Amino acid sequence: MMTTGLVAIDATILATAVPTIVKDLGGFAQFPWLFSSYLLAQAVSVPVYAKLADTLGRKPIVLVGIGLFLLGSVLCGLAWSMPVLIAFRAIQGLGAGAVQPMAVTIAGDIYTVIERAKVQGYLASVWAVSSVVGPTLGGLFSQFLSWRWIFFVNIPLCILAAAMLLRTFHETVAPRRHRIDYLGAGLLTGALSLLILAVLEGGQTWAWNSPASVGAFGLGAVLLIGFGFAERRAAEPVLPLWVFGRHLLLSSALVSVGVGAILTGLTSFVPTYLEGALGTTPLVAGLALAALTIGWPISASLSGRLYLRIGFRNTALRGMVLVMLGAVALAVTAGAPSVSVVATSCFTVGLGLGLVATPTLIAAQSSVEWDERAVVTGANLFSRSVGSAVGVAIFGAVANGIFLAAGPTAGRSSAEYPATVEMASGAVFLAVVVTAAFTIAAAVSMPRTPRRNRPA
Repeated sequence: MMTTGLVAIDATILATAVPTIVKDLGGFAQFPWLFSSYLLAQAVSVPVYAKLADTLGRKPIVLVGIGLFLLGSVLCGLAWSMPVLIAFRAIQGLGAGAVQPMAVTIAGDIYTVIERAKVQGYLASVWAVSSVVGPTLGGLFSQFLSWRWIFFVNIPLCILAAAMLLRTFHETVAPRRHRIDYLGAGLLTGALSLLILAVLEGGQTWAWNSPASVGAFGLGAVLLIGFGFAERRAAEPVLPLWVFGRHLLLSSALVSVGVGAILTGLTSFVPTYLEGALGTTPLVAGLALAALTIGWPISASLSGRLYLRIGFRNTALRGMVLVMLGAVALAVTAGAPSVSVVATSCFTVGLGLGLVATPTLIAAQSSVEWDERAVVTGANLFSRSVGSAVGVAIFGAVANGIFLAAGPTAGRSSAEYPATVEMASGAVFLAVVVTAAFTIAAAVSMPRTPRRNRPA
């Protein structure tokens, strides 16, 4: 629970401080990279950590993750420019890539499916507390102290989490020889980096049909294809392709892509929307965003009873109906901003996501044995991280396109042109609706009952 809290607080504390960070460091058009660099580093490192955890054990991997997260937090708090802050966020992401999946995997190791229905309530309580503490601290630090404290606050949390794991978590792992798939990890990192770069900078730094744009998309696609071939030949692939060859694991991964994109899209843009369109304080914007992350753990803690009764697939579908309702409400009312409407819509989306993310992950875990569980968990969370990274890049490209079309707003803070912020946010919220529709289709394709089988 302490380890989960590191990522849970970080997921919400930064968003409310973005306008303040931009005012201090500049680079409004670059702020989506604060999320993309973190999420990209997290996404590409998750499969590596997952493979190592199945050979070396969970404990050393999660401790390495906490150490990297601590280092990245300190460096972020000392950053002196937007590009430097973006680079240090990537170090934080490398730590988060080990912390989040290992915490979930450990829970999967020591509790049965039925027990996890109860334990999930405890883990969800971490997100519930963090959903209030994170945005509130982000708003308070930005408004009354300095945005740098949103990173420094991680220092005591990291130390406490590591100390508790060292003292209380014990595991016995049979030593195994392992070979790290450096080629696969490198190809995957390069491919995703180029594709996200092409999406974020296209139409802004260069034209969509320019040689730079075509080259970035083309080379990214080539590296992605190369990654697929490399994984087929690797002795211990960083992301085994058999994971996506099973119907349940593939469909649950696609659901995770949508969940990641929706969550990060809203947490990235809702505070900027409220502060830019209504002129609210960072604290008020943070509390409105907290509604989303409060709704998630509430429904996640209840999802265990639901999926044990009606199944994983039906639980996820009910959750996606709520997500769609909340996303549509945000898109429809974007032109008439209201803190109460935004908070209510975010709460509805959060309730829905809690019924989607947890059941689909547990369905994937429950279909495999111990020695595959970390890889399957890692693949599922990798998919969510990729969805988050690509999603925030696409949403950022949509918003930046509208800002550039407005012309005279260039070089000014978002609070100076509320009409443009409303337009841009409305387009982002509409993109979230489209993403929700994709996620519903993925949830519909899930098998009704997961089956435990092993790869050939």
